[in-house]
Amino acid sequence: MSAGLSRRRVVRVPASSANLGPGFDALAAAIALHLELEVVETGCFAVQTELDLPRGRENLVVRAFERLHPADAFEFRITSDIPLSGGLGSSAAAIVAGLLAADHLFELDADILRMAAEMEGHLDNVAAALRGGFVVCNGAVAHRFEPPMGLEAVLVVPDAAVPTHQARAALPERVAIDDAVFNIAHASMLMLGLATADWELISVGLQDRMHQAQRAHLYPRSAELLERAQGLGALGATISGAGPTVLVWCTYDQTGPLVEALARQAQGWAHVMRGRFEPHGADVRSL
Repeated sequence: MSAGLSRRRVVRVPASSANLGPGFDALAAAIALHLELEVVETGCFAVQTELDLPRGRENLVVRAFERLHPADAFEFRITSDIPLSGGLGSSAAAIVAGLLAADHLFELDADILRMAAEMEGHLDNVAAALRGGFVVCNGAVAHRFEPPMGLEAVLVVPDAAVPTHQARAALPERVAIDDAVFNIAHASMLMLGLATADWELISVGLQDRMHQAQRAHLYPRSAELLERAQGLGALGATISGAGPTVLVWCTYDQTGPLVEALARQAQGWAHVMRGRFEPHGADVRSL
């Protein structure tokens, strides 16, 4: 191998949870589960992974990479602890990873956020994956802020997936004005609670009338868990993205007992994962 065929990058990208209850298509948070991509210039194309992913150019990481540069001379080694379905931003993480790898390898200074949003179709997940923390999205602009200290999350990930197109199709074309006002008020309370570390405001602000009840028939056990979360010791719970994963919000002192309680609730249909809110976004290292 010549000296020129030695470039290598490792990209690490967090999972993400969109909507956060009342913030449909506007709010998201990075979650501390990660996809890791190692891209090595070997002189030939290959995809190496133990995950149930395509090994050809249809692989989403490779497709993103090739938005910026041909992948002919590179090997892509992919590992991830992000569930591949369930609403935790696995596709957003893959897109961000591929774009960042190409951008850093070839020093392109590309508009990664814009390109990732175009590929994903939504800004929320890719913004959280790229920047970390919490994000508020407005059109093509994403505003980031830090997670409050002491706020944590537990994930309940069902074994059965729900296709995103079914979840989208379940939503009505129009929203009643009372429901719209309800969500505006509760998203505002949630943002104020996050900004001031007010657990009571966060707990109240997690409620939604625009999408979770409308999709409940697609994941009845997840929907039931939303109603039971506070009784198990949580601040509350939200459906992660289009579902069916449940993001259970808690404070650090609640986490241990809550994981045990959720494991009992999830027995036979889901598994429980610790997934704290991740302040750090995607990063790239040269090797």
